Amino acid sequence: VQLQASGGGLVQDGGSLRLSCAVTRSISRFKVWGWYRQTSGKQREMVATINNGGITNSAESAKGRFAISQDDGKNMVYLQMNDLKPEDTGAYYCNAPNPSGGYYFNWGQGTQVTVSS
Repeated sequence: VQLQASGGGLVQDGGSLRLSCAVTRSISRFKVWGWYRQTSGKQREMVATINNGGITNSAESAKGRFAISQDDGKNMVYLQMNDLKPEDTGAYYCNAPNPSGGYYFNWGQGTQVTVSS
């Protein structure tokens, strides 16, 4: 397994979760890491990204609530999610996007986040 996401669960509206992604390779070799969300019937969408300079980018819906970070020493990528809303519900995945518009890794199993109202 190259990407293992964890930390999801069932939380109430306004709750918090911290997602973790364990990578079996050196994450510092990749310029960008990201978290992505997929909900039923929709395409996978970017939630947040971080580059190897520490610069982050977030979807508008995540700004001010979610924070992405990485720990090169542990080969881990994290997503702190605060003030969760029912529309944040979905399966969350991590991956490293490549310059060609694809991703360096096969998508792992992801971790399910369910926010109840």
